[in-house]
Order: sequence, then structure tokens, then C-alpha cells
Amino acid sequence: VQLQASGGGLVQAGDSLRLSCAASGLTLSNYHMGWFRQPPGNEREFVASISWDDHKLYYADSVKGRFTVSRDNVKNTGYLQMNSLKPEDTAVYYCGAYRSRLYNNYYAVQPERYDYWGQGTQVTVSS
Repeated sequence: VQLQASGGGLVQAGDSLRLSCAASGLTLSNYHMGWFRQPPGNEREFVASISWDDHKLYYADSVKGRFTVSRDNVKNTGYLQMNSLKPEDTAVYYCGAYRSRLYNNYYAVQPERYDYWGQGTQVTVSS
């Protein structure tokens, strides 16, 4: 089982990036997905989550209105579209997947709920 995160890079403030999270060895439609990030010297923090059927989305206040989480279960891939990037968005971004009968925002923001993690992709935003 593997989650492969990609799409990070070095951009300027105001630019956009699209992160991808490709799953192999598991059927992603059986899992809810989340995106977290870990800024330098800080703990991993919740960014966004999406239920298995993409009917429920949830965002951290810091990214609401700028980031959009989505998924394509046919391609077994999740996405995080990041617009209007700011220097404070600089972090290593991780995608995760967890299996639960019901989706709940309360659990989606907790890293310990996740069964699988991608390796992380670096996003650096210069001012």
C-alpha cells in the first residue's frame, strides 16, 4: 500500500500549485482522505479533508477560500488545489487516508485516525 504525493515546488506569493496523491495497493474509494502540512519547526497541522464520496469537504480556517480539496476515485487519486499562496503556507504537505463507515470532521482533523500516509511534498512560497 502506498500513497504518493507530488506537485510541490518553489513558487512566489500569489501563485498556485496543485498537489496530487496517487494511491496504489488500496481502493481509495473505500477511504476518506485528508491533507496535512508541517511547517518548519512546527507540528503537523490539518489542512483539508474529503469524504470517500466527495460529498463532505472540510478546511482549516487558514486555507478556506484559497484551497480546494477533490478526488477522482476512478483514477485512485486525491488532489489539493492551492491558490493565492502565502509565505506562511510553506511546509511539507502530506496526504492521508483512513477508513471509517461514516465521515466526521472531528475525526478527519486528527492525524492519528489515518491508516496510510504519503511521503510528503515540499511547498515553498517566497514573498
